[in-house]
Amino acid sequence: MSMTITDTTSTGMTTIDTLRFATAGSVDDGKSTLVGRLLHDSKSVLADQLEAVERASASRGQDAPDLALLTDGLRAEREQGITIDVAYRYFATPRRRFILADTPGHVQYTRNMVTGASTAELAIILVDARNGVVEQTLRHAAVAALLRVPHVVLAVNKMDLVGYEEKEFIRIVEDFGRHAEELGLPGFTPIPVSALVGDNVVDRSAHMDWYDGPALLQYLETVPVGVEAADAPARFPVQYVIRHGDERYYAGQLVSGALRVGDRVTVHPSGETSEIVGIDVLGEAAEVAFAPQSITVRLSDQRDVSRGDMITAGPCPPTLTRDVRAAVCHLAERPLRVGDRVLVRHTTRTVKAIVKELGGVESLAANDLGRVVLRTAEPLALDDYAEVRRTGAFILVDPADGATLTAGMVELV
Repeated sequence: MSMTITDTTSTGMTTIDTLRFATAGSVDDGKSTLVGRLLHDSKSVLADQLEAVERASASRGQDAPDLALLTDGLRAEREQGITIDVAYRYFATPRRRFILADTPGHVQYTRNMVTGASTAELAIILVDARNGVVEQTLRHAAVAALLRVPHVVLAVNKMDLVGYEEKEFIRIVEDFGRHAEELGLPGFTPIPVSALVGDNVVDRSAHMDWYDGPALLQYLETVPVGVEAADAPARFPVQYVIRHGDERYYAGQLVSGALRVGDRVTVHPSGETSEIVGIDVLGEAAEVAFAPQSITVRLSDQRDVSRGDMITAGPCPPTLTRDVRAAVCHLAERPLRVGDRVLVRHTTRTVKAIVKELGGVESLAANDLGRVVLRTAEPLALDDYAEVRRTGAFILVDPADGATLTAGMVELV
């Protein structure tokens, strides 16, 4: 999802968009250092934060600040020297604002990467130039492919330790490219970097004149954002019904596409149709609304619309079904088993379901990637996750205690 933030200046109105991106890398690939370098060199670190890092680095006998300490915020992370949980960092440049999900690289924290990358429009997969593509690299690529992250950067780090050799970079890019095609990753952008030194992170490197592409930050500032949500069909899950006299207003977030006054719409799952006669955005009347704005909609006639219903417009309706097939990542320590009774939370709707199949296995353990077939008690209005990420995603919940069990990505085709 992307957000658009409008700033008023003395010269007029300027629009600054926001990129959500996630990072992933194997142990000792230098991911925390890369993120720290990105924050430091883009001048996104407060003075007291930098002073704390300098003190901690000096206490360890290091001559220069260890920028990895800017991101490994948990005490356990600092002590072990690894990233455990997803940490969200916020920073900005004059061209764009960023929400960075710094995710763990260990296999036992795959579920954390899924959480961080689920809303990202870009993923940075880090590779150590000395080691090349390893098993965890492929797992990270598989997660990016599974989640249909629109843009993927292959950051080949520690180029200084292989003499900045172009042939080493090309070897890794070609190896990753072969695996990416097998995993269903449609494309990626390779960038050679040295996070420790700062080569090609914020500024172009003088050590790699053979590379004519952008530095990492330049790419992050210019990659298209919001295209997926804007081009997708209109999907408006109803979150609240507001009654004012005889009028009913339907409030929620427009998760994809656009809605306009005068649009003919369909309400799912009932299938009833109506026409939009009013749209409010931030309390002001508007003729049109775009994803991901939070809006209020008024229809031309009184319909039986409630929380969990979905209002859609356009020629590509969602699929109304009780049979759900999906790719999944199991998140809970408790295994997911064939025959389990669960709750499916899809946008603002929650329905009961039973696990019918698990891709040929009897159960899924924490961090397992797999496939599931569900049978729901009531129909859901679903899109293929590859087409509309927000309405093609769901979570499975334990009906006994409300714990999140599994993240799912709908596969209608």
